This record gives sequence, structure tokens and C-alpha cells, in this order.
Amino acid sequence: MALFFFLFVSLVFLDFRDILNEDGINAVIYLQFVPSLIKFFTIFGLSALGFIITLTLTVFFGRIYCSAICPLGIFQDLISRIGVKVKKNKRYKFRKPNNILRYSLLGITVLSGIFVSIFLVNLLDPYSAYGKIANQLFRPLGIWINNGIADVLESMNIYFLYKKDLNPVHFSSLAIPALILAVIVSMSGKYGRLYCNTICPVGTLLGWLSRISIFRIHLNKSNCTQCGRCSFACKAECISIKEMEVDHSRCVACFNCLTVCEDSAIDFTLKRRLSPVLQDDSANQGRKRFFFTAFAGILAITGFRNIRGSVHEGVKPINKRPTTIPEKKNYAVSPPGSLSINHFTDICTACQLCVSQCPTGVLQPSFSQFGLSSIMQPHMDYNTNYCNYECIKCGEVCPTGAILSITAEEKKILQLGKVQFIKENCVVYTENTACGSCSEHCPTQAVKMVPYKDSLTIPETDNSICVGCGACEHACPVVPYKAIYVDGNPIHLVAEKPEQEKLEQPSTEEDFPF
Repeated sequence: MALFFFLFVSLVFLDFRDILNEDGINAVIYLQFVPSLIKFFTIFGLSALGFIITLTLTVFFGRIYCSAICPLGIFQDLISRIGVKVKKNKRYKFRKPNNILRYSLLGITVLSGIFVSIFLVNLLDPYSAYGKIANQLFRPLGIWINNGIADVLESMNIYFLYKKDLNPVHFSSLAIPALILAVIVSMSGKYGRLYCNTICPVGTLLGWLSRISIFRIHLNKSNCTQCGRCSFACKAECISIKEMEVDHSRCVACFNCLTVCEDSAIDFTLKRRLSPVLQDDSANQGRKRFFFTAFAGILAITGFRNIRGSVHEGVKPINKRPTTIPEKKNYAVSPPGSLSINHFTDICTACQLCVSQCPTGVLQPSFSQFGLSSIMQPHMDYNTNYCNYECIKCGEVCPTGAILSITAEEKKILQLGKVQFIKENCVVYTENTACGSCSEHCPTQAVKMVPYKDSLTIPETDNSICVGCGACEHACPVVPYKAIYVDGNPIHLVAEKPEQEKLEQPSTEEDFPF
């Protein structure tokens, strides 16, 4: 089951051949804990109950989510296996839990998510962390390999593979995924699930819940010879042979210990007694209150925050002299269906799923466009491409509700931003050269060419029918500053419908000449 989830979640991000439709994508992502939790407060309904299923599984069977559903957890297991192969006879050993660190990170993540920003959730949510790695690192590598193989096959007149355009890669969008990957590889290669049991807030929360799980790993002291095989195989490093105890808060239910035990001293069964850490003393009661408060805080993140209210290869520069007037963008452009910048940045976990599914690649991870606290949340990068007039893919796949699903008809009049024209940057004005690329690409004719001088025409804009798709900005061929650009709307508006020109009907009164 773990391999099934990992392969399909990976396919969602690496699927540059569009094998999966939105229903398949949503089915694969349904049980991912943090996106489902956030979506629950954004879109009420059955499509947002995946986290409840995860919690139920945890109450019954412990941290099954961490072992078999979480893509980052399964990825750590793959790295651990490689570490075992590289270092033969590798053994894990029992390690005392670093409860101060893990519960502090959980508390800080919850509190900052409620009162400051969702930045730590974006950074530490395991599904979103893996999404960043898969989309920003693995996907470009996969496309590069695909294109290389396609070139080789093409030289042999074999054409069943075709090349895929690789979007410009920005260093800022690679730095964080590369850092996360380095941390995961270094920790899991040597210490197994140390990341899950010290840093990951989802692992900490589900670990606390696992302490009361109905089914759990149990050591049979009468059969145990204290050989240590179970402890050596435990990648969570949570089995203490000396104390003959299992720390169920860190056990990820991988069942490696059951596999290696030759004395039938370990079983997975109904809990037989309360663990000492759950005895009813006053100190433990204080911890319980803290954990319940933290869990309630996580549930409240979205509800509270909702109340608060590279030039593309196809565009060749034609200006002989560089443009001198910078574009004045007051706001970045958030994706269609995100309602407003605040709604989007409050809920988006920067998992990169919409980026991987965007047909034109216009959605790119942000760096400072929404502020550094929202780093890696996608924005509309019109230097990379533009937003297709009828495309609604991002809203169909968003797992948190940061981008709501809209219809194609709604998209046609949804105003993401307004077009702005800088006459002094336009080659028609600066070099008396005919152009018109912006008008040719505008789907609503919010940019039209009007008489200028001699036989030249120059752009004229109409913001009442502009939808902010960025086609004009992307097509503008001047550098370094565009002559036409889109300034984002902080709250999305509704544009007027463009007038449809009536086609002249041919006369039917005249007789055919034959």
C-alpha cells in the first residue's frame, strides 16, 4: 500500500503527459492530512473529510498515515533502505524522544499559523514539502531525461516519444526544495524516521494520538530473549530493549520489528494496558491539556484566518535600445479562483500541485511577490507564459481550497488584474516600428491598436473588459521593461463581457450562377 500511494502521489507531480485527470488527482490527494484539514474549513463537504479518515485510522492502528500514506514518510524509507545497502549491517538503536523540540515546533507552527502567517505550515507540512521536491527538482529532471531519450529515438526515426518544453528554472524556486531534500536525505539516511519524530508537526500530532491507539505493537516479555533484533530494525528508534517498552508516539507502524523477531515476542494487537506515560498523574494531565489545545489550534488555523480578512523562448526582443521605465506592479497576480491575495496566501500550503498541472506553466513559485512569509506560494509569472482564456485546471486540483473551482464561463469574465500601458517603452513610440503583438494575443480585445502617426498604430487599453490573463505582457517583445503589463487585483473582480462583433451574413436573395 505504501508503494501504491508513493507512486501515485509522485505521478501527480511528475505527470507531464497528462495521464491523470482531476478526479484521479483528487482521489490520490484525498487523505493528505494538512490539505484536507484546511479544505474542511474552506469547502465543507465529503471532499474535505480525508483528515478525519486519517485521524480515525490513527486512533485504531497508530501512525499508519506516516508509514503508508504520507509521501515524504515513504520517501524517507526509500532513503533509509539505500543507506542500509550502502552501509551493510547498519543498525538502528533506541533513542530517547526529544519531546521539548517536537512539541515546541508543533506549538509554534500552530500559533504562527493562527496569528502570523502560514509560512511554517508551508515549510513543514510533509505532503507540501514532498510536493516542492517533486515538482521543482524531480519533474524538471524527468522532462530532461525524456527529452534526451526522445532525441536519441528521433535520430533513429522512432517517434513514439515527444519532447516536452521545460519552463525556465529560477534559482529562488530551487533553493528551498533543495534544502528540504538535503535535510531529509541526511537525517533519514543515517537515523531513519528522525525527521518525522522531531521536526514534522503532523508526525508529532499523530504521534500523540497514537498513544491511545486501540491496536499497537506489544512486546511479550515472557517470550523475549532481549536479542535486540527488533530495536536494530526499528527505523523510528522507539523500541527500548532495556525497558522492554515501545514509545507508541514515535512508532510509525512499519512492522519491521515483527518481521525480524524469531521468538514470537512481538505482536500487533489490542492494547493490554496503559503505557506509563499515560498514567493519570497531574503532570500528565497538564500535557494532555496542552496537546488538546494544540490540536484545537490546528483545527482553528483556517477558520480564524478566513475571518481576518526569464523571457520565454517564443518572445524575441525587437527593441534596439533597452527600455528605461520599470513596470509599477502594486500587487502580484494570484491564480484564478483564489478570490483574493489574502485568501490565497492564508490557505495555500505551497504544495506545487497547481504548478505541476498548469498547462502553460504560467504558475510559478513566488519568492517575494506575496512577501517572504508566503515564499513558494504560486503566482502568475507572465514572463514565463500567460493564462489560457478558458483554463480552470488549477482550481480543479487544489487540495486546500486556496484556489476554488470555477467554470470556464466564470473564468472568461474573472478579472485577476488590470492592464497598464507605458507608452515610453513601446517600440511604436521609441523607434517608430510597427508591432501590435499585445493586441494580437489579447482574448477580449482589452488591448486594441489605434491610429498613431503616419501608417503606424499604437496600443490602447480598456480595463473594463480586461481579465488580467497576461497574454499581452507575455507577448510584448521589449526588454528589460515591458511596455504593457498586468497589475494584480488584491481582490478579484468581474470584468464586463466584451462585445461580440456580428458577422455579416451572406445574401441569399441572388440566384446561384449555376
